Amino acid sequence: MVTSLRKRTRRDKQKKTWKRSSWPYDGRVLNVQRLRVLQAVVAAGSVSAAARNLSYAPATVSQHVALLARESGLVLFEKQGRGIVPTAAALHLVERAAPVLADLERLDRVALDLREGRVEGVAIACFASVAQAWIPAVATALAQQHPRTTLEVSLNEPHDGRGRRPPDVIVQTEPLDGRELHHEGYRRHVLAFDEFSVVLPAGHALASWDEVPMAELRDEAWVDHDIYDSPTGRIIRDACGAAGFSPFFAARLDDHHAALALVASGLGVTVIPDLALTGRPPGLEVRRVVRPAVARRVTAHVRVDAHRQGVLSVVVSALRSAAAAGSSPPPR
Repeated sequence: MVTSLRKRTRRDKQKKTWKRSSWPYDGRVLNVQRLRVLQAVVAAGSVSAAARNLSYAPATVSQHVALLARESGLVLFEKQGRGIVPTAAALHLVERAAPVLADLERLDRVALDLREGRVEGVAIACFASVAQAWIPAVATALAQQHPRTTLEVSLNEPHDGRGRRPPDVIVQTEPLDGRELHHEGYRRHVLAFDEFSVVLPAGHALASWDEVPMAELRDEAWVDHDIYDSPTGRIIRDACGAAGFSPFFAARLDDHHAALALVASGLGVTVIPDLALTGRPPGLEVRRVVRPAVARRVTAHVRVDAHRQGVLSVVVSALRSAAAAGSSPPPR
């Protein structure tokens, strides 16, 4: 009698668990690891491919997906032939989860830094020419004055790649005739005024000029170094508009070093900030652009943090010194 009752109790529990799993969304928090598995399945295109990428058994991946569907109350995949395809709900969930999962990964790494004793870290978001020309001075200053500091640099132009942690310092471009940029919780510093020049292949007819009016570039083939239309690219295109034309691009890239290499090959010309001329290929001709003169303002936005004022002040000081060593004076 007792044995029979125990068996019946186990069966009742099993039935109850099965019924709960079929209920709609009941407000439970979504499991982060299951979201990562869903992201992997959508990216890989199948459960088996995701399992290989994650070093999981396919059954484990399927279980994670099934549990996430139960947690969310959503149908995440539908059968198609011998495989499965994500539903619109699954695709939308993955899209919205991506930045959250990236932020959580950055938080995991912060915790790792703390466990390993790297309690001081400075994250800088900047564009590539600043990373090349100014960040070495920042790294040297930090190594001398705060040797236990880890410096992390991510690029925010031409597109925001987002570092593994929120930036402590954001270096950005502003048009001279545009509004000032401000970020809540950050203090703004003007670092430099950076003029633009036209870069010409060797032997180009305009190389005999001391300065090149923008209108003279109307009929030239251009090499674009800003395919994502960042603030720097908009400054250049606005200047072309002021001269009465829209440039024809023979090539469009998101890397100014590659763009300069194409100019050196003779494909076309490019207009570029002076700061980005660091390390340019030999044989190029560089002339100042006029009518209109083209320039940008380079600013640093520093996180307001009383506990880290010392290390952040070292960063700002190094950026100012590096900028002063090679920038143009403020326009009158």
